[in-house]
Amino acid sequence: MKFSIVPDEEILEGKTTDIYFLRAEEVLRKKEMNPEVVAEVITAGGGWAVLAGLEEVAHLLAGKDVDVYAMSEGTIFFPYEPVLRIEGRYLEFARYETPLLGFLCHESGIATKAARIKKLAGEVPVISFGTRRQHPALAAMIERCAYLGGMDGVSCVAGAERIGIEATGTMPHSLIICFGEGKQKDAWKAFDEVVARDVPRICLCDTYYDEKKESIMAAEALGESLRAVRLDTPTSRKGDFRRIIEEVRWELDIRGYKNVGIFVSGGIDEEEVVELRDVVAGFGVGTSVANAKCIDFALDIIEKEGEPCAKRGKRGGKKQVYRRKGLLEEGKDEIRLAKEAPPKDMESLLKPMIERGKIVEDFSFSLEEARRRVLEQLKSVELRA
Repeated sequence: MKFSIVPDEEILEGKTTDIYFLRAEEVLRKKEMNPEVVAEVITAGGGWAVLAGLEEVAHLLAGKDVDVYAMSEGTIFFPYEPVLRIEGRYLEFARYETPLLGFLCHESGIATKAARIKKLAGEVPVISFGTRRQHPALAAMIERCAYLGGMDGVSCVAGAERIGIEATGTMPHSLIICFGEGKQKDAWKAFDEVVARDVPRICLCDTYYDEKKESIMAAEALGESLRAVRLDTPTSRKGDFRRIIEEVRWELDIRGYKNVGIFVSGGIDEEEVVELRDVVAGFGVGTSVANAKCIDFALDIIEKEGEPCAKRGKRGGKKQVYRRKGLLEEGKDEIRLAKEAPPKDMESLLKPMIERGKIVEDFSFSLEEARRRVLEQLKSVELRA
């Protein structure tokens, strides 16, 4: 193999597991033990998060003699709420705990960070620029989760193709450098002449001269064709980035270029979004989303042969999570034993995803549905530091 990629078949065989699960299998088979269990996936820390990665989990467990219940993809959930439950003989899914958690932890982490960024940006567009910060084999996953989390576009070609949207982006510094210092206008004009007209004319304006000078040059070069300038100012040159942006805005405005937006990228995270969202036309966000901290899910057996059996620190018994429609607030959901009567006027969040090894047709993995779900829920949640 030329790249460090584990192929699908090895994931499905369970080879991406931790060795102790295989050793547990060996012991249980030797002792002819294979109890009927219920296991659940929860996280114990942090605030709200966005659930992602379910479609891959479904493909991982399809064909196994298990029942799986899960919240819908894109659901915003809170600590201690089971987001997924597996019911079946333990040896049916034992070795798949590691990849299952890998899917959910990583993908939910990216989707959650994207949602936080979008929540802060509000109506200002946010584009995912982050696939260069991770292994290229993960590009489609990163862009899917960023888009699911509410970002307005993605830059990676393969990632965009996989999720059925057009990639977003215009030019790199290398294009300007290839034309050479002092020939920035030639580079921008060449882009305008060559690239399809439906691609917005957004000129990168910080390669050789300061942002103000290059922005004015770009506006003079492209005139009415120019949609926006992009400032990708490196940390070593940023200083007070807001003041730089305000200066560029002033100089464009007094020359009659009030319709030219300012798009910013380079080291953008939540703090920068809050600081700049009222003076920019868009954000390119890379590392902070693509390299987002994972959601620290754990999978635990909480029932064996119909009896509670949770380890220390976990609550035993098969559970269901209930939420009143339209009421999304930490502490307002209710967790009850699944055998108990549901609360009045509340809906259950854990729904059948796999029944006896078959993926349930009515369980949706639609990316657009999940994204709409996230954007709607973001109206109701608050952000914590």
